[in-house]
Amino acid sequence: MRNTEAALKWIVGILDKKDIPYQISGGFAAKIYGSERKLNDIDIDIPETNFDDILSDIKEYLIYGPDNYVDGKWNIKLMTVNYHGQEIDIAGAFEGYVSNKNRTAWLKIKTDFENARDIKIDSLMVKVIHPPLLIEYKQHLDGNHQMEDIQAVQKFMEKVKET
Repeated sequence: MRNTEAALKWIVGILDKKDIPYQISGGFAAKIYGSERKLNDIDIDIPETNFDDILSDIKEYLIYGPDNYVDGKWNIKLMTVNYHGQEIDIAGAFEGYVSNKNRTAWLKIKTDFENARDIKIDSLMVKVIHPPLLIEYKQHLDGNHQMEDIQAVQKFMEKVKET
């Protein structure tokens, strides 16, 4: 059984302790912004140069990488851990690419740690990808769940504008 809250506290604790910039991205970020779909994993982006800095802290839970992960959709530096049943993908922030939907071009993934939002989840303050960047990124991915995520993030942005 996975414990998302414990896994999030664990990985953010490591990143904060080592003063490593990060942002939560992907489906978990969309969920934080209001998407109601089931969570698959926690996606966190960090600078590629910091992978070695956390390796000793996560090695007992490491199930993939660190390695360059390439398939039809992704070309990124990646580590995956399984912390008590909750998978966490730790991806490189600055050298990654995602394929367009037609699989005809690689698009650079944009990361902007400076504009990541500080959001409190339970008792933990975390950095979450800037909503417009999340939308831009998810528009290149396949699947109905991506559209669900995009709509939730757009609703979040509309609410923020109103207040």
